[in-house]
Amino acid sequence: MAEDHATLHVSASKNTRHLLANFWRLCRPFWVDRAHWWQAWGLLALVLSLTGGNIYLNKWFNAWQGDLYNALQTLDFGAFKKLILEFCWISGLTIVAGVYSTYFQQMLQIIWRRWLTRSLLNQWLTEQNYYRLQLTDHKTDNPDQRIAEDVDEFVSRSLGLFLSTLSDIGTLVTFSALLWQLSGPLRTILGGHQLVIPGYMFWIALVYAVIGTVITFWIGLPLVRLNFFQQRYEADFRYGLIRLRENADAVALYKGETQESTILQQRFGNVMSNFWLLMKKRKALGFYVSSYTQLSILFPMVVMAPRVFAKQVTLGVYIQIADAFGQVQGALSSFINNFTEWARWKSVVDRLSTFQSGLDQVAVMPRLQPEYAGQSMQVDLQSVTKPDGEVLLQDVSWSLQSGDRLMIQGRSGCGKSTLIRALAGIWPYAHGKLAYPEQGSTLFLSQRPYLPLGTLREAMYYPCPPRHDDAALAQLLELANLQHLQPQLDKRDMWSHILSIGEQQRVALLRALLNPPGVLLMDEATSALDSETEATLFAALLARLPGCIMVSVAHGDELRPYHNKVLSCTAPGNWQMT
Repeated sequence: MAEDHATLHVSASKNTRHLLANFWRLCRPFWVDRAHWWQAWGLLALVLSLTGGNIYLNKWFNAWQGDLYNALQTLDFGAFKKLILEFCWISGLTIVAGVYSTYFQQMLQIIWRRWLTRSLLNQWLTEQNYYRLQLTDHKTDNPDQRIAEDVDEFVSRSLGLFLSTLSDIGTLVTFSALLWQLSGPLRTILGGHQLVIPGYMFWIALVYAVIGTVITFWIGLPLVRLNFFQQRYEADFRYGLIRLRENADAVALYKGETQESTILQQRFGNVMSNFWLLMKKRKALGFYVSSYTQLSILFPMVVMAPRVFAKQVTLGVYIQIADAFGQVQGALSSFINNFTEWARWKSVVDRLSTFQSGLDQVAVMPRLQPEYAGQSMQVDLQSVTKPDGEVLLQDVSWSLQSGDRLMIQGRSGCGKSTLIRALAGIWPYAHGKLAYPEQGSTLFLSQRPYLPLGTLREAMYYPCPPRHDDAALAQLLELANLQHLQPQLDKRDMWSHILSIGEQQRVALLRALLNPPGVLLMDEATSALDSETEATLFAALLARLPGCIMVSVAHGDELRPYHNKVLSCTAPGNWQMT
């Protein structure tokens, strides 16, 4: 945990210097997107107009307070009745403006969140960036949290802080002029000379707010770093729980509950330790901000009281000055009142910016992009390496014609699975050229198949849309000895937990028969099958996909009869085709 703090502290410090640039990079694409430009800017204009209306209503209310207290001081009952009716108008308009301001702000928020979520999802999923990112960028932890939660927080806090800041600026301008006018000049004798300070209450509010802001920043600065850590540790703990749920079978068979509990307790311990630090800093900041806020109510009254007792101002003007002072001081103290929000906002910007930087870097990485031309599969690999640079394969070339079937063999760890991933075009540490047949798609079947959430029918046709050809499905299910699953084809369930590995591999192999590919890549895709079932399914593949180019990874010679070529790893980094 200490190492995490040190590493993340360096990263956070670096990002602090570029906070505005990072924020602009994240928000600019939305506001210049022509697809919804008018909607976004129109809603923003509506919210800003209502914000300006609220400032005007606050000024109206300030004048109303002055008139009310003057009427009470002079016992003018007629003016009092008119002022009560006027208050109904002020409060009614304030309620309408406040409600619609929040409503339109939330509308803008959900539109912006939808756009940014889709944008990040597209970048994450395009060209298998999600796969490359986890291999190449170890700074970007828990991308699921960044897309699901950080985007929501970024949008809501950015809008909230932006609008509150604009409101504070408008309030400051409006009520500073009013406070300057109402408070008048302060005349005092200093060093035998008369000193005149025009609008002295404004200057007092300014000094009061500046001192308060400096102290707040000094007390609350660690909150930025602690919020960053808290989001990471919460995400780590949640990921641990999700991973346990997804691998419940394996953990139960190993009886690994004790170790899993230890891991989860350690992760939750990070959450708790950091949260205690957050609590202590928030407590210190809370004491100061509450004291500062309470004092700001009494302060202008004490300062102005001598002028009231000297009958230099009326009670109404006194109330107006106190209210105007509070408005000016509140606007100037916006940073103090929203420091926790600003700290949280910065941590969210840091996390999303790190994620965006990772996506940008992955997007420009060299890729082994297959070309689609002709009828053969042409492979010319200059090198395939591990992430640490260890060479697994170098200067290997071969050509497979329509109907060729290549088996890849070699000792465990020599790079067979990595080679298959390079051929699929997803391994980021591969260099060379690939050419696939122009007709037909490429299908990759792994040792542990992926079954998406949804119905069994959708899982069988994945990644293509499902078709409702029950007769063909029934024939294939019987071929794979899965006929017992036919009544459950349209049932939604956690099929990756319900089906055994052998059943999952058979479902995956049927995908090749349901969606015939031009190139079929298999990484020990039949390792959990008995020899009879394996033979039956390979025979079906050869019979029904006569023109398909197949590349299979295998440890032994069981699959040798189904292939006409073999690529063997004879020594580390050396491969031979026979």
